[in-house]
Amino acid sequence: MAHEDHELSLRVGVVGYGDAGRGIHGRLLREAGHRVTDVVTRDPARIAAAGEDWPGVRVHPDLAGLLGRGDELDLVVVASPTGRHVENALEVVAAGRPLVVDKPLGLDADGAGTVLRAAQEAGVPLTVFQNRRWDSEQRTLRRLLDEGSLGTVHRFERRWERWRPVPKDRWKENAVGDGGGLLLDLGAHLVDSATDLFGPVTSVYAELRALTTPTEDDVFLALEHAGGTLSHLWAGGVVGAPGPRTRVLGSAGAYLVTSFEGEPTPFAQLDPGPDHEGWLVHGEDREPVRRAPGTHADYYRAVAEWVLSGGPVPVDPADAVRTAAVLDLARRSATEGRRLSVD
Repeated sequence: MAHEDHELSLRVGVVGYGDAGRGIHGRLLREAGHRVTDVVTRDPARIAAAGEDWPGVRVHPDLAGLLGRGDELDLVVVASPTGRHVENALEVVAAGRPLVVDKPLGLDADGAGTVLRAAQEAGVPLTVFQNRRWDSEQRTLRRLLDEGSLGTVHRFERRWERWRPVPKDRWKENAVGDGGGLLLDLGAHLVDSATDLFGPVTSVYAELRALTTPTEDDVFLALEHAGGTLSHLWAGGVVGAPGPRTRVLGSAGAYLVTSFEGEPTPFAQLDPGPDHEGWLVHGEDREPVRRAPGTHADYYRAVAEWVLSGGPVPVDPADAVRTAAVLDLARRSATEGRRLSVD
């Protein structure tokens, strides 16, 4: 694809301009040096916001309008509500445009697999927005694993817990069966993080409850990985005392991250301070771990290399299909009250 900007600046169309499209994707695209030239939204407030954020932006009432200008776009970002990801992604694939789809790729593995097969058959570049692979804690833990600082890891724990007794009134909390709930929202991140670090999952056990919302706001997953590591993953919205963000136990020591992105927790007082990300712990002995460099905007820098220079795909979409299959099993496991094997 021809492009004149030697700094690999993408011309991007964003589908949806709410919390995800504006608050996450738009912000990171700007930080990475890209420009949003087209937005799909019908909401007057979001139309105004897009114009303020990106002077001269073209706003379309539907995806067809944006795709009509597809030759002027390097990339389309699908940041619509989860229940529309498959439909929107298939439209973009049919138009032949490279695309990023916000996680999860689909409501289930069937939907995610449909998008992947369509992109493969059409030869259209597809990736998924699993930006949490670029978290500083994930990068730092990856470095510790590569260095062998933890030895053989036998347990990985990660919590995404919040004290939100009065839930937000938005589709993520209210959309029953259409992509709402913490399993597909935060669970997709948690499972991807675990498999990115410790490989394929062989069995799943889950507990899911809806305490304050129509969809689940209390999630626990226990995954067994092919290499023998066990992952315990939590996501909760009614957690008055959020636990340590990450704890990794290995034969040579442990890695502990006490807090996460400013979320209130009684463990925040244990943070090691600027330039460090958690602790390397051996019983009573602990030492701060220097934070690995990088930010979430590096995801979109990697996308530019992939789209414009033939670099590696930032996130293999097949990973997103496997994550969807794990989340499907989690729902079954919670319903049946037993551990289930991954086919």
